[in-house]
Amino acid sequence: MMSFLSSFKVVALCYGLFVFGVFLSSEAQLDPSFYNKTCPNVHSIVREVINNVSKTDPRMPASLLRLHFHDCFVQGCDGSLLLNNTATIVSEQQARPNNNSIRGLDVVNQIKTAVENACPGIVSCADILALAAEISSVLDQGPDWKVQLGRRDSLTANITLAQNLPGPSLTLDQLKARFTAQGLNTTDLVALSGAHTFGRARCSLFVGRLYNFSNTGNPDPSLNSSYLQTLRSLCPNGGPGTTVANLDLTTPDTFDKNYYSNLQVHKGLLQSDQELFSTSGADTIDIVNKFSSDQNAFFEAFKASMIKMGNIGVLTGTQGEIRKQCNFINSQSAQLGLYNVASKESSSSEDGMVSSI
Repeated sequence: MMSFLSSFKVVALCYGLFVFGVFLSSEAQLDPSFYNKTCPNVHSIVREVINNVSKTDPRMPASLLRLHFHDCFVQGCDGSLLLNNTATIVSEQQARPNNNSIRGLDVVNQIKTAVENACPGIVSCADILALAAEISSVLDQGPDWKVQLGRRDSLTANITLAQNLPGPSLTLDQLKARFTAQGLNTTDLVALSGAHTFGRARCSLFVGRLYNFSNTGNPDPSLNSSYLQTLRSLCPNGGPGTTVANLDLTTPDTFDKNYYSNLQVHKGLLQSDQELFSTSGADTIDIVNKFSSDQNAFFEAFKASMIKMGNIGVLTGTQGEIRKQCNFINSQSAQLGLYNVASKESSSSEDGMVSSI
């Protein structure tokens, strides 16, 4: 028995080291200079498309950043979110947190077309999402960071995992659990939630807080009373729920620290926002206070967390493929004769990092 246990421990240790080694090696293969020789202008190409679109749709930067988040939290940062339904793929876009919610899929296709024209078959859709997230932050006065590149695109999607994206009505413990499952800690949770410093969310995602919080028949007691009345006038009880509200009521199209200042005065739009500050005794309160008083601290933490998130479950080397069209794997794209077909999306959807957040 002891001999068996010893052998088991050795095998388990070797397996653990192997998995750890694979994780490190895949992460190590990502490099900000990955396309320096093969597609040196990729960053400027992506930036030009987003900049042009955002002139007429100021919500788009927040929407594109959210796409990267929703992609990375489901089987890693592999572009799986972008895949449409086919005979062999059930799209993640149909999952409850994504359905009639995600925006910017057509813009990703515009970017892909521009990149393919310059560098055919070189840049993955997963990397386009990562670049678009960083550029979107910068365009709205947020931080920049060296985007790690070299991801390849998945050949599959996973609608089951997509059902478990962090939602707008989760408690702090539930949020922590969803982030921990991705290898992200409490600081990452608070920093990445700060992406709600810009963008919008539909009334249907928070109307319960206004009238019947946790089936009490009363509003969420953590809501500022004047803010409650403002939101009630925007989102009447029994209304259609499609009206959108600013995630940051002070500077809705600027990437800054005001998201955290709003939480301090109980003006977080979503329950999952306010939980970071209003949960009694929570370790997130001090982080919120720090970020509210020091925008540089927030920006530095956000940059580090975005890079960390961008390394989740990446495919590199001979794994996956470089899709020619982001909505279909290459074999299906060729069979269907499709190129740059935009996925259907709702114009009244929400933006931000945490799902239905």
